Amino acid sequence: MNLRSFAAALAVTVALPLGAASAADLEVTHWWTSGGEAAAVAELAKAFDATGNHWVDGAIAGAGSTARPIMVSRITGGDPMAATQFNHGRQAEELVEAGLMRDLTDVATREKWKDIIKPASLLDSCTIDGKIYCAPVNIHSWQWLWLSNAAFKQAGVDVPKNWDEFVAAAPALEKAGIVPLAVGGQAWQAAGAFDVLMVAIAGKDTFQKVFGDKDEEVAAGPEIAKVFKAADDARRMSKGTNVQDWNQATNMVITGKAGGQIMGDWAQGEFQLAGQKAGTDYTCLPGLGVNEVISTGGDAFYFPLLKDEEKSKAQEVLASTLLNPATQVAFNLKKGSLPVRGDVDLTAANDCMKKGLDILAKGNVIQGTDQLLSADSQKQKEDLFSEFFANASMTPEDAQKRFTDIIASAE
Repeated sequence: MNLRSFAAALAVTVALPLGAASAADLEVTHWWTSGGEAAAVAELAKAFDATGNHWVDGAIAGAGSTARPIMVSRITGGDPMAATQFNHGRQAEELVEAGLMRDLTDVATREKWKDIIKPASLLDSCTIDGKIYCAPVNIHSWQWLWLSNAAFKQAGVDVPKNWDEFVAAAPALEKAGIVPLAVGGQAWQAAGAFDVLMVAIAGKDTFQKVFGDKDEEVAAGPEIAKVFKAADDARRMSKGTNVQDWNQATNMVITGKAGGQIMGDWAQGEFQLAGQKAGTDYTCLPGLGVNEVISTGGDAFYFPLLKDEEKSKAQEVLASTLLNPATQVAFNLKKGSLPVRGDVDLTAANDCMKKGLDILAKGNVIQGTDQLLSADSQKQKEDLFSEFFANASMTPEDAQKRFTDIIASAE
């Protein structure tokens, strides 16, 4: 069955996933504001509107680091939205513990989320004290290097197959007036790039020891020293990026102004919107072409407790709609992410998505740092790498010492 007929066959299940209910307007907050992201979130809104309810879009510009404090402030201040995006993991942990978020266990049990959501760690990240508090919508992996085929052609060098070849090609790119590595100025971008370098260079076991086990001896050791040397190379290669937002950095790759970008698979939405084809116009290297691993981070929706009974009923409809097979296909094809359901038809996936699906099927996965670290520890890490990438006088050795201190006190 092709994608179009598959979606049509499931349309009736999107219409009223939990049976008839009073229509309601639900404000949904998120930080999906780039062109590719907006196209993807429109699929969620369309699916929810088809139930007779109405998605009131509450997009907040500036990425998660800007949006999350606003979302939290509204919920704690008594002005909750009906649903809000967070990343899989511990970002909403304190809100749940404060009794401000809705328990979705009944919906999850009725619709057998434990059977259909793969890998299980996604739903585990939504579970606190045995109760489910969020609906995962995608698997977003950070573990990608995106390369501009045109940039390397202009520089007269082959498109790299791995990180070492990329570093070696940097002088040729610079000679051609091309920034080798685009890294935007937001702190989370630099921190995310470091995490990807850690998995690629030190391996998934070391990544787990550092971020999962909070092993400060490993964090201070020689394997992580190699990662900081690579981060130093990345810092040098990114000099001259001069943009803030991640999608602006992605656009540098799309337009051939940069050779590459370490960024999550949400970058694919931008390539798609620009009409570029995977394998022809751009190349994707999972695990930087060194260790092909997928991190099982991504996005989930949480539902604050509401006093309005009709809106509360509609929250259940929205949670169900987000996990509907047709919604999962339509949204993730636009977003560049992988679906959380293991039973959907993705024959329309491009070459890069298929690489991700293959790695996922092999089980070569790690949890994202949002799942392994508290929001406070994650913020400390972001601050460190923001400073490291902005300040060339900070040595890799000094940065590793500060990083070790963060891991030693991490929660």
